[in-house]
Amino acid sequence: MTPNNASIACEKICRLAPIVPVLVLDDAADAIPLAQALVAGGLPALEVTLRTPAALDAIRAMASVPGGVVGAGTLLTPQDVKAAKQAGAKFGVSPGATAQLLAACMEHDLPLLPGAATATEAMRLLEQGYTIQKFFPAEAAGGAAAIKAIGAPIPQVRFCPTGGVTLQNAPAYLALPNTICAGGSWVAPKSLIMAKDWGGITKLAAEASRLA
Repeated sequence: MTPNNASIACEKICRLAPIVPVLVLDDAADAIPLAQALVAGGLPALEVTLRTPAALDAIRAMASVPGGVVGAGTLLTPQDVKAAKQAGAKFGVSPGATAQLLAACMEHDLPLLPGAATATEAMRLLEQGYTIQKFFPAEAAGGAAAIKAIGAPIPQVRFCPTGGVTLQNAPAYLALPNTICAGGSWVAPKSLIMAKDWGGITKLAAEASRLA
């Protein structure tokens, strides 16, 4: 998979909804009902971060949920890429981008949303063909104002900002012409997952889906 093809695939996924839930799961048994709740609320693109031992099993489970498109977040190494692809991930997300990570995604045909936080990083990825990128950590790196500023000289790149994005500040990001969607964890808070309040999560997802 070429970087250009990866960006084409990621663009289609990013356009499914204004918000991509960023999910941290401690128990893979919660994966299917969580995915069903988010899809029911209008958020079909799901990023399961590889931050817990349950993450890969959660991806395997979510891959079977109708209407959902599950991806793996926090990809750091080629081994992460291989494991995510084998678990059924349809796309990958990384906080940054290394040559080895990019090569692994191309080798395993995993569309990648590579992370960038500066104009130089965005330019380096653009040189390789990545026109859809993750802006991380969004709030710490300057927020919507930073993405707007980068967009002036580099309009070819569109971003999915993640990191500190909330229901309150998401509209400012989504209003920018170079923001394609945003990633957020508030739609599936740990408290509701632990309480197995799937109806509550569906309500949060529905609220987020209307941000478009």
